[in-house]
Amino acid sequence: MDKIERYRQLVKQILTEHAQLGTSSDTVKAELIFDSEHDHYQLTYVGWQGDKRVFGPVMHFDIQDGKIWIQYNGTEDAVAERLVEMGVPTSDIVLGFHSSFKRQFSCYAVG
Repeated sequence: MDKIERYRQLVKQILTEHAQLGTSSDTVKAELIFDSEHDHYQLTYVGWQGDKRVFGPVMHFDIQDGKIWIQYNGTEDAVAERLVEMGVPTSDIVLGFHSSFKRQFSCYAVG
């Protein structure tokens, strides 16, 4: 398995595990969105809590130029650290939710 396919599998695994944790309501569903053609991967919550609409991303990853970009992480989990534990080098992880200026001070890739 090549590097990009391995990264796709790891990202899907993280998102799937979070989706299986479920939500606190039977009327709000976790939806997994896997676009392997364009390398966009997302976990979103969709539904209703009473008369309030629930819709929004929980996590969003992209794979660009051989690196995993964490575009959004709405959880308390350190998914970058999890990726490192799964064997992804820090040089292949980009904290896309930070500006490139701020990323230069992390232990992860700038872009």
